[in-house]
Order: sequence, then structure tokens, then C-alpha cells
Amino acid sequence: TDAPKKLAQFVEKKALNFTLLSDEDHQVAEQFGVWGEKKFMGRVYDGIHRITFLIDEQGKIQHVFDKFKTSEHHRVVLDYLQSL
Repeated sequence: TDAPKKLAQFVEKKALNFTLLSDEDHQVAEQFGVWGEKKFMGRVYDGIHRITFLIDEQGKIQHVFDKFKTSEHHRVVLDYLQSL
């Protein structure tokens, strides 16, 4: 849900070789069911849930990653891909 300018800075900082989607109005996030109520330290607010979708060339969802620590996310995805 970050603005394009913020995403561009992140892409440059991390030297990413893929495009990140800006979804400021959360339309896509809502369609994927990843925007909604969150709770943290007794505070309730709306935000994005950290879930990753592996989508094939035909646009079909092949796998959903929803059980991971942010710091281990890349390893969880790479391990899954290497197991295929």
C-alpha cells in the first residue's frame, strides 16, 4: 500500500530486479484478502497482513506463504521453490 515514490526508493536501496505494486487505496490487497484489522500491543487498526502469493504464468495461485517471520521470508520462499 506504499506510494510509488517510496517503493522506488526501496527498489533502489535493495537493488531489486522486479517491479513492486503500489496499491495506495488497497483495492488489490482487499481482493486478495490481505487488508484488514490488525492488533498490536493492545492497539487495533487496519493494515496489510504479510502474506505472499506464488502466482504462475497463467495467473493461478500456486502457493500461499502466510506462516513466516519477516526476517526469514526469503528463505521460506526459496526453500519452497527449490523443493519443486
